[in-house]
Amino acid sequence: MSDRTPDACDLLIEAGFVVPVVPHGVVLEDHAVAVTGGRIVAILPVREARTRFAPRETVSRPDAALIPGLVNAHTHNPMTLLRGVADDLPLKVWLQEHIWPIEGAVIGPDFVADGITLAIAEMLRGGTTCVNENYFFPDVQAATYKRYGFRARVGLPVIDFPTAWATSDDEYFEKAGEVHDQWRDDALIATAFAPHAPYTVNDANFERVRMLSDQLDVPVHLHLHETAQEVEQSIEKHGQRPIARLDRLGLVNDRLIAIHMTQLTDAEIHLCAERGVSVVHCPESNLKLASGFCPACALERAGVNMAVGTDGCASNNDLDMFSETRTAALLAKAVAQDAAALDAFSALRAATLGGAKAIGFDDRIGSIEPGKEADLVCVDLSALETQPLHHVVSQLIYATGRQQVSDVWIAGRPKLLQRTLVDIDIDGVIANARQWRERIAGIRLS
Repeated sequence: MSDRTPDACDLLIEAGFVVPVVPHGVVLEDHAVAVTGGRIVAILPVREARTRFAPRETVSRPDAALIPGLVNAHTHNPMTLLRGVADDLPLKVWLQEHIWPIEGAVIGPDFVADGITLAIAEMLRGGTTCVNENYFFPDVQAATYKRYGFRARVGLPVIDFPTAWATSDDEYFEKAGEVHDQWRDDALIATAFAPHAPYTVNDANFERVRMLSDQLDVPVHLHLHETAQEVEQSIEKHGQRPIARLDRLGLVNDRLIAIHMTQLTDAEIHLCAERGVSVVHCPESNLKLASGFCPACALERAGVNMAVGTDGCASNNDLDMFSETRTAALLAKAVAQDAAALDAFSALRAATLGGAKAIGFDDRIGSIEPGKEADLVCVDLSALETQPLHHVVSQLIYATGRQQVSDVWIAGRPKLLQRTLVDIDIDGVIANARQWRERIAGIRLS
C-alpha cells in the first residue's frame, strides 16, 4: 500500500493498445495516456495509471488502439463541395476545362467556409486531426479551422493570374503577409507559402517566396513533378526539369513540402534527401488522374521524410486517411517490386509523424510522447472486419476502415466521442452541402 496522493490530470484514456509511433515499431498493450492542460503527461500501464492518477475524466476503450491523430499533409478542403463534379479525366482537362470554370463562378468566403466545415466533419470521423491546406481565402480558412478547434497549416496562395482572392502579384504577397501576421502566434493555426506549381508561378515570384520563407521561417507547400507533361513543358520553357529550376531559385531545402513527386530520377531523390525536403504522397489522386507513381520506397530508403495526403475531394474523392495510407503502402510495394516496401509501421509513421514533420509540427504532434499535445484517436478493433487480431498495426493499415474510429481529441479536447461529433451539427452540414450541390448544378447546366 502507498499513502502517496494520486496526481490530478484532466483526462485518462485507457486502451487495449497504445501505438506511440515513437519509438518506432512499438505497441503497448493495456496502457493508458494521461492528459493535462491539453498535453500528454504520461504513458503507462493501465493498472499503474489507476494508482498514480486521479483524473477528472476517464475514457476506457479496452478493444481499441490509441494512435496519434492522422495528419493529412495535402488537401484543398473547400473543394469538398466539388466532390464528384468532374471524374475520369486527365489532370489538365479536369483542371482547366471543368474545375477552374466552376470555381470561377462560386469561389468566395462562403464557399471556402462551408467546404472546410464539411471537410472537418468528415476528417474527424476518420481520425484526422491536422491538415496542410492549400486554397484561396486563407483568412477564411484559418478562421473556420479555429472555430472548430481543428489544427491546420494554411497555405498562402501565389499564382500568376488574377483570382477572386487577389488580382496582382503584389496583392497576393500583401495579403499573404496580413494573414501570416494575424495567425503567427496561434496555438492551432500556422501558415505556409503555397505557390501553386512550377507551371503557374514565374521565377520572380518564386524568388520572392523563397526570400519571405527564409525571413518568416515558414514552409513552402508546392505541387511538384506531378505529371510527365509538367516535366516536359518545363524542359521546353526553362531548359530544366522543375526541381532543377527550383534548386536554381533556392527553394530546394528543408522548408519545401513537395506534393505528388511522381516523376523522379535517382539523382533527384538523393537531392531531396540531402536537402531535407519532405515529400507528400497522394496515391489515390495520382491514380485517379493517371498522373504517375511516386517512388515512395526509394524516397524513404534514401532518407526522405515521407508524408501522406488525400489531395482534394474533387480528385480523390474522399478525405479518408486510412484508405489513403493503405493505398500508399500497397502501391509502394508494386512500384518497388518489393513486398517489404513501406511496411505497416512505416506507413503509419508517414500518416502521423511524417506529416507532422513535413509541415513543421513534429515538436508538438505526430506521436504519443510526454510533452506533446494530445491529438489522439481511438480505433475500435473489435469489429469482425479486424478479427482475429494478430498484429495491431497490420490491422490498422491493411484492414481497418475509417468507420472504426470511435473517439478523437485535439489538444485534449473531445471532438468525436463514440462516433458522435461533439460540436458540429451534422444534419446542418449535410443540408448546407445539398444547397451547394443545387447551386453548382445550375452553373454546370447554364
